[in-house]
Amino acid sequence: MTRFLRPILVLIGFMLLSTSTLAETPFPTVQKASDEGAKCIEPTHEMRRNHMNYILHERDETMHEGVRNEPGSLAACIDCHVEPNEQGVVVDHDNKDHFCNGCHQYASVQIDCFQCHADRPQEYIKRSSHTSSIKDQLQQTLAASDASSEGVNQ
Repeated sequence: MTRFLRPILVLIGFMLLSTSTLAETPFPTVQKASDEGAKCIEPTHEMRRNHMNYILHERDETMHEGVRNEPGSLAACIDCHVEPNEQGVVVDHDNKDHFCNGCHQYASVQIDCFQCHADRPQEYIKRSSHTSSIKDQLQQTLAASDASSEGVNQ
């Protein structure tokens, strides 16, 4: 009898433990957009469920077709939703208080957007006087490349 009763009791115990843990798990809080007049490209419930599809679609259009439009850009999302905290600090995406991180941790999904993209609005990224913008760096690299290719062609 105990041979059959023990697995059932263990299963009931796990079920009780898991339901009490789930009931206490709070949903992540999402920071509202900083500009009250600004609206997302889709309603909130749609963005929560499908934002990754919009971002992937935007990525494909940008990378493969060269189409760049602001309403669906990741930079527009970051500029609107990521703001300084009470201390005036804008946290990076590794911080639990970052706009993207709350939901991604809740869903146990890794954020890989910020391997290439800025996780803070440009105005909050501190650059030293020696650091130029990415656009300036690209132009310098292209100019150097053009100069070296002219020397080879002569």
